[in-house]
Amino acid sequence: MPEDGAGAPTLDSIESTLTDGYAEALALEAERTRIERRLGEVARDAGEVSAHSVAAELSELSERLDRADGELSRLRGLLHKLQVVRRRRRAATPAS
Repeated sequence: MPEDGAGAPTLDSIESTLTDGYAEALALEAERTRIERRLGEVARDAGEVSAHSVAAELSELSERLDRADGELSRLRGLLHKLQVVRRRRRAATPAS
């Protein structure tokens, strides 16, 4: 994505994308919290169900948590880069 010139997004577009990105980051953080809560529940209730069932659910939850962590990390990196572009664009825009 070009930062300026032809094909560059408008400042409004950048800010809208940042807003959407932050909303997605919040959703990913909420998903992480749900997964972590479920991990605790499974561990706490492990004696009440089969070991195979517990191991399978713990494995699936762990994979989901890893994916959410990766997506969140990638998204935060992209949002940071876009913030830099926004700051540059604002600095270059004459005050009205």
